[in-house]
Amino acid sequence: MAKEASGGRPTFRGIEASGAFPVEYRFAHAKNGNRHLVVVFANFSAPLDYGWSNGVFDGLRANILWIRDRFEGMNSYYLCKGMDFGLEQSVATLVWKVMEALDLTPDQCTLWGGSKGGSAALYFGLKYGFRNVVSMVPQFLVGSYVERYHPKVARFMMGEVSEQNVRILDSALPNLVRAGANRGANLYLLSSRQDAQYEEQIAPFLDLFQDYENVNFIYSDSPLIADHTEVTRRNVPPLMGIAHLLVDGIAPRIGFVQNGFEEPRRDRSAIDSYLEATSVRQGQAIAAPVVVTPVDGRQVPAGAVRISGTAPGAVRVSLWENGRYLGSGAVGTEGTWSWEPDRPWSEGTHLVKVFAVDARGYESARTQVAISVTQEPAASVFPAPTDRELHDGVARFTG
Repeated sequence: MAKEASGGRPTFRGIEASGAFPVEYRFAHAKNGNRHLVVVFANFSAPLDYGWSNGVFDGLRANILWIRDRFEGMNSYYLCKGMDFGLEQSVATLVWKVMEALDLTPDQCTLWGGSKGGSAALYFGLKYGFRNVVSMVPQFLVGSYVERYHPKVARFMMGEVSEQNVRILDSALPNLVRAGANRGANLYLLSSRQDAQYEEQIAPFLDLFQDYENVNFIYSDSPLIADHTEVTRRNVPPLMGIAHLLVDGIAPRIGFVQNGFEEPRRDRSAIDSYLEATSVRQGQAIAAPVVVTPVDGRQVPAGAVRISGTAPGAVRVSLWENGRYLGSGAVGTEGTWSWEPDRPWSEGTHLVKVFAVDARGYESARTQVAISVTQEPAASVFPAPTDRELHDGVARFTG
């Protein structure tokens, strides 16, 4: 079995070939020995037909099994070829063998998928008794959907695209729900009114779940969702929150809820005014510090870097390089300050930003200085400024 790195998490690739149809998969071990398996089914646009394989699960502590929906070069909803549901059995065999090899039970598994993968996660979860199912924007009427939008997939799945075969595929998932299959499962469904498929593929079937013990439906009403493909993408944070809880054996009960409510065009002038008025950077409230040494253009040995200057009215100065905090120096009563690093600097030019802070916590504008560091011996360093020179610097600054 070949080993590869995908999205920063080591994964293994394999083929389960004991059934009628070879099933390709990827697998990642759980972090820290977590006792849970997440089975991921792919949507139509998933890269290489592996869903959620872009690194979003890297932080999830569970074992992860990604199943590829690619059979003889076609997608299948993980169900059938020419109405031969031996394909479904081959997929189920893979899941059961991985689960048994991990010594896990269906109660320690979460089936996960969006769109086509959402239909598969719900179908396999209900039919085969898995404890947790997370299904995002699924299609309940699979036959009608592929006939209308994916005719090549329809021909692969049905062989003959007939009214009877469409009806069989359309009834596969709804009939499981009507029969109350796996009524004790923890089910999490996601859809949105901005999804053009909602009225036909989701809404008519929600009432079928009324007798399920823990069915949860997130109705995402966000102005940032434009179509079917964006519903899941917009809801990754809450979905991952659910995933982390399920992996830790916690099944939240959130019921039928609505989210969204963003106002991207809302007037921000009031909060912007408040933030400006209370900002720690108050413009002329405190003057920017002056750097006296090192002098621009003069090289400094790596082991003898010392930055000093003046900052009247401040209690300290803060020094930064490339967004990284270097340290701070106290400002004396005459307005002078100095700072030295605790280790030699690397050779080259260092752009250091310095700002002053007064007793109230307000910050000055930034002063930038370019310090040229060399590996030459310290004997070549120009003498540090005397107190008189620093005093003169204060005088020059204050006029």
